[in-house]
Amino acid sequence: MDFTSSAQQQSGGAGGAGWGAFLKSIASFNGDLSTLTAPPFILSSTSLTEFSSYWCEHPSVFAAPAREPDATRRALLVLKWFLTTLKQQYASRSEQYGNEKKPLNPFLGELFLGKWEDDAGTTELISEQVSHHPPATAYNITNLPNGVRLEGYNAQKASFSKTINVKQIGHAVLTVPAPSAAEPDRFLITLPALHIEGLIFGSPFIELEGSTYITSSTGFTAKIDYSGKGWLSGKKNSFTATLYPTGKEKDVLFNVSGQWTKSFDIHSGPAKYNSRDNLVESWDPLPLSELIVAPLEKQHPLESRRAWAKVAAAIARGDLDAVSIEKGKIENAQREMRAKEKTGGRTWSRRYFTARNEGADQVLTSLGLAVGLPADGDADKTGGLWRFDFAKADAARGESPPSEDEARKVARELLGQ
Repeated sequence: MDFTSSAQQQSGGAGGAGWGAFLKSIASFNGDLSTLTAPPFILSSTSLTEFSSYWCEHPSVFAAPAREPDATRRALLVLKWFLTTLKQQYASRSEQYGNEKKPLNPFLGELFLGKWEDDAGTTELISEQVSHHPPATAYNITNLPNGVRLEGYNAQKASFSKTINVKQIGHAVLTVPAPSAAEPDRFLITLPALHIEGLIFGSPFIELEGSTYITSSTGFTAKIDYSGKGWLSGKKNSFTATLYPTGKEKDVLFNVSGQWTKSFDIHSGPAKYNSRDNLVESWDPLPLSELIVAPLEKQHPLESRRAWAKVAAAIARGDLDAVSIEKGKIENAQREMRAKEKTGGRTWSRRYFTARNEGADQVLTSLGLAVGLPADGDADKTGGLWRFDFAKADAARGESPPSEDEARKVARELLGQ
């Protein structure tokens, strides 16, 4: 959940007053803040379904582990890739701290589709809002030439205690074809908790906290510890990470340290021996690869940018009344759709993902214990244990795009447009 100081950019003193009123409302709110409707002046024009793209804005780094034959080095490359995604995921909406905005809450069935074309070849993204109560987004990202694939899902539970605290629920699974190996290497990835700094000054920014893990089917685990700037010392967005044989945390093979928004250094061995002699690599952020998205008129009616186009246009021109009206149309249409489904004893059919709520999940069963994830993947908190469904994806690819008349009908029924 991201918030913005854009209230202060509205005319006169109303913006500041609006920001103060909003702070009071969340301070007195009892429950999950994700259920609290945010006022229009702090909204971003970007939906949460788009956030899945932040996993892969460096496709060449994402695909690199598939070319590494050594399992230890492959695990290190996966750790490196994960660390390079953090800036995009948690700070990329604004290069200046304190200008984050709250994204649009996706509606059930909302889609975001795109691809990257670069030196790594074509990398495809499919993101879908698979649950609304509780809200959860599922995603699948595949680098086609190398066969590297990331799938996962996440939900957020936000609460207020001196600041906004966000617990991310869910996980990601990275599948990497290993050279000369019969089976691919699989990595189970946990998601960081975060909190919002700078709220009282109207200039919020995100800090990650606690620890996350990446554990592999070849027997290696990475632990990432997050720490921000304290009152007296430290730097924003700092972290340290270690890679070790699973179950042997003290036997550090590599360590990494730096700031996830800027640069970091990778050294071999424990951190106490760090010097120029055991420096493996220094990472400085690379230019991002362009995400290619179809023009609005060629998108499916449920794709984010087409579905929210009128809301985004109203936000861009600062027409807060129009934001409320257009946003309300979508939300009301969705409520009506859910009521019809309930009356008719039907459920919404997900387009690309399926909830696997029966039987054991192989990845969670084999790797979940090492990173503290339950065998059901916290399915009760995310509407299901979501996995990419290849059969559904093939069927969706085989469909003819809806005609303009069909698109308008979908928009009227599901989006109130």
